[in-house]
Amino acid sequence: MNHKVIIIGCGNVGMSYAYALLNQRTSVTELALIDLDEKRVEGEVMDLNHCLAFAPSHIDIKVGNYEDCRDAQIVVIAAGANQAPGETRMDLIYKNSKIFKTIVTSVIDNGFKGIFLVATNPLDVMTYLTWKYSNFDASRVIGSGTSLDTARLKYLVGAKVGVNPKNVHAYVVGEHGDSEFVPWSNANIGLQNIKTFLKDEELVEICEEVKNAAYEIINRKGATYYGIGMCLVKITNAILGDENTILTVSNYDSHNDVFMGTPAIINSDGVKRRIYIELNEEETKKLQHSMEMIKGAINEIIK
Repeated sequence: MNHKVIIIGCGNVGMSYAYALLNQRTSVTELALIDLDEKRVEGEVMDLNHCLAFAPSHIDIKVGNYEDCRDAQIVVIAAGANQAPGETRMDLIYKNSKIFKTIVTSVIDNGFKGIFLVATNPLDVMTYLTWKYSNFDASRVIGSGTSLDTARLKYLVGAKVGVNPKNVHAYVVGEHGDSEFVPWSNANIGLQNIKTFLKDEELVEICEEVKNAAYEIINRKGATYYGIGMCLVKITNAILGDENTILTVSNYDSHNDVFMGTPAIINSDGVKRRIYIELNEEETKKLQHSMEMIKGAINEIIK
């Protein structure tokens, strides 16, 4: 079966995703790269193709255009402006909303019938706008959400306790941003509640470290991209492999008309269904606050 993926926006995030795809055994058979800087994309395609002799599976990699979206299974949007010095978060949203309208319209005009996967910040807002601009069913629009934050959480807890991160069953939920939080009441290591292993003050420290991880990385190297590249591959494989895998992606809450990071079952149809977490009173307030942050930004754009 032909599994074609399009990457729109070939900066650090887009290319980290492409390189991660190339290094993992995946069902992707064709990869097309689209970017305004066509010369750079040509170089990226050459560089990636030179890896194929040692790659675990073969992928046909090429410079793409919007016509390639017609028969693609997934379009990954990693394009967008970066926040410049002195700019506010809303300034960035205004710029990226215009960019996204052009991109999504071009994809749809060329007959795309697959699944959108969004990686551009502010993530939950841009995922919502992709849904609005595309007029797709919400199940076919997915943001990377808090999948990266959850991966960071699993790593930090695993390192603290001395267990494999894969055995840490905990999620970061809400906005992919400053209002995200960890519902510790639902967190386990193996089958034991996490508070068997860690004190409350340690949980607070870990949560803050997860929330500030991007800032710390950016302060040291200017940007973060390897982690999100791996998360995008995980989501891609869940879609193309029809895996029914539970991931904390940005998905649509129809009751509140908002996209935000919560656990959801991902398969070839996109979001099969959302997994609802029973929250305590404090966690419910945190989720409501996070939701309001996202909706406030969306309302500014709609106005």
